[in-house]
Parts: sequence; C-alpha cells; structure tokens
Amino acid sequence: MAKEKPVIASDGTLVGGGLSKKEIKKIHMRNMNEKEIAYLRRKELIEKVWPVSRFLILFGLCFIILYPLIYMLSCAFRAQEDMNDPTVMWIPRHFTLKILQQTWQAMDFGSTLTNTLLLNIGCSLVQVVTCAITGYGFARFRFKGKNLLFGLVLMQILVPSQIIAIPQYMEFRYCLGLQPLIEKLSPALGAKFNLIDTPLTMYLPALMANGIRAGLMIFIFRQFFKGLPKELEDAAYLDGCGPFRTFVQVMIPNAGSSFLTVFLFSVVWYWNDFYVSSTFFTKNNTIALMLKNLNTRLSLVLFNSATVEVSPREQILWMEAGCLLAVLPLLIMYIFLQKYFTEGIERSGLVG
Repeated sequence: MAKEKPVIASDGTLVGGGLSKKEIKKIHMRNMNEKEIAYLRRKELIEKVWPVSRFLILFGLCFIILYPLIYMLSCAFRAQEDMNDPTVMWIPRHFTLKILQQTWQAMDFGSTLTNTLLLNIGCSLVQVVTCAITGYGFARFRFKGKNLLFGLVLMQILVPSQIIAIPQYMEFRYCLGLQPLIEKLSPALGAKFNLIDTPLTMYLPALMANGIRAGLMIFIFRQFFKGLPKELEDAAYLDGCGPFRTFVQVMIPNAGSSFLTVFLFSVVWYWNDFYVSSTFFTKNNTIALMLKNLNTRLSLVLFNSATVEVSPREQILWMEAGCLLAVLPLLIMYIFLQKYFTEGIERSGLVG
C-alpha cells in the first residue's frame, strides 16, 4: 500500500503523515481571515443542527398524518368503560373485539363490501379505458374543436359535481323525458326506464368518460401520451397498423404505470364518494353511505330503536371502528401497489 504523500501548507507546516482532521483543520484556519472563519463556523453549526431539525419536522408531519389512523386503531379495540377512564390515552385498558363485531353487524359489512366492490371496481375499469382513449386522442390527433373540447375537460376538473347533479338526476329518472310516455303505454316497461337506484347511474357516466374526477384522469393520460416518442407510432404505421391497433399494441404496453395510477385514483374516489352516491341511491348499499348513516344503523341493530340516545363519548368507539373498516381495504391495496403507484405518478407528469 502506497504511503500518503505529505502536504506542505503555505506556512511551511507539514500536513498529513498521521495528523487528524481537527489538526489539519486548525492549520487551514491559521491562514483564514475572520470572515472566512465565521462562515466556516456557521456552516458547521448548520450541518450539526439540520439533521435534528429535519428529524423533528418529519416526525411532526408523520404524527399529524398518521394521528387519525392511530386514534382509529386505539378506539376500535377499546371497551366502552375505557372512554370514561381519564387514564386511558392511547393503549386500551380492556382490549376487546366487541366494538368491531357490532360495527361489522350494523354495517352488514360483508354484503356492503361486495356491493361497493362491484360498483367501484367496475366503474373504475370502465372509466380508465374511456379516459385513456380520450386522453390519447387529445395527445396525438389534430381535429377541429380540439382546444374547445379540451377546455370542457378542464371544466370537469374545475367545476364541482354539485352543479350538474340535478340535471343528471332528471336524466336518469325520466330518461330524457321518454319514461313518462312509455309508462302511459306500459307501466311495467316504464318502470324499467327509471335508472335511479340502479348501477347504471354510475356506469353510464364512466362509459362516457364523465365519471367521478374523469377530467383529471383524461389530463393525466394526455400528459403521459404526449411524453412518449412519436417514433413509436411512426414505426407502427409503417408496419401497417391503424390508429386503434397502434393504441392497443404499442401505446398501452408502454403506459402500464399510468393505467395503474389512474385506476388507483379512480378506486379511491369511487370508494370515498358520498355525494354522487347519495344523489342516485336511496338505499345504503355502499360503504360511504352506510358509514354516513352508521348512528341510526347502530341504534336499530343494537338497541332495536332509532330514538335511543347513546353517549357521544361512547359513540366515538363505533364511529372509529366503522372508519377503520371502511379504510382498511384501501390501505391493504396501497401497501401492495405503492411501488407501481409512485412510479406512475413520476411518469405521468404530475410532479416535477
């Protein structure tokens, strides 16, 4: 092993050759003026303080973000008497699964979860396909009215769904005015044209790329497809592929991460949707609607009366247990798909 060559400082002092870093630093500081020494000390102070500050900031943010989940876990496994015990803060004194079981029963969680998955996953898949085709069209083709139509897509992002809720309800209830006429001819047939309380009220907007947050999904696909090389399409056209075949065989395989990202977004938004579902459904057949009416359901299931008054402090137990049951499937899904979700966000143009 070659020996390190000694370095001679400007004052003739030998540097290296067994000297420690502190000794080398002292030798360098002899040739610095006061401003340089003050700057060096400030830099050292920042380097020592910043890791501690960064840890405190990240710890505080994590606590704020995770606090609701931690509190849900704490309350879901408590007994009722623990809510009146001032010594119980986070860890339950009496660990029990009774609250979760009662909440599961009140929400009829098995059938409610099945109905929500059928509505949620189905609408999400349909919406991903239609938004991908729409986004590809905006990204790769030129046609008259393109800017005007894309402006309408942006309006879908900016305008809240409450603005069009009443017109949509009237369309689904009366099928553009056809339902009353058909009902006069055949009451049985006319009743089938009333789409309220049917999955079609959610599937039809998704099929037309007008579902929940569809404007944002179209924008994500447009940004992603615009970032793909034009040479991919040119090569496909030279091989005899048409626009549709190029989209299916060339573009979709290269857009897997974006498809997954949009699908996860869609699943979360449909899962947590309350406003649109409550507009078109009068029955509590989704988790969001069941959670909204959980107080009444608990009174009917546990006490056989909707007028029974339960202490607000004790109601928190069932409400937090209901929230935990509602969010648990999404957490499990995210744990397994977070790697692909992060990759899709980075490649879709939403960051950077």
